[in-house]
Amino acid sequence: RDARRRRRVRPRSVLLVDDHAGFRRSLGVFLAEAGYHVAGEAADGASALREAARLRPDVVLLDVQLPDQDGFEVARQLAAAPSPPAVVMISSRDDPTYSRRATESSTRGFVPKSRLSRAALEHILR
Repeated sequence: RDARRRRRVRPRSVLLVDDHAGFRRSLGVFLAEAGYHVAGEAADGASALREAARLRPDVVLLDVQLPDQDGFEVARQLAAAPSPPAVVMISSRDDPTYSRRATESSTRGFVPKSRLSRAALEHILR
């Protein structure tokens, strides 16, 4: 009965953008277990922009190095859209320049894939 009275909160929808299908699958499982809704996936910048426009996710987890373009350029284009999503940059490389570029861009921040956790995401997205 108390559960019915609680306000239901829609989980944040997330678009995963990474060129490694195995990583997207693993990340999708992790996000679902963390209470997020995985709205979709994309393997490159062009499909990320199409999927973001189609799905209108709350959050885009965006790999820095994509096969067709730089992830920061994709983030710039996402930020120009009406009601843009929150963008969190990710990479397998823990390159300090990525953190700096994220700070200087329209993104919420950068998290190396090795440090990606629910706490890290919530800290960036709050």
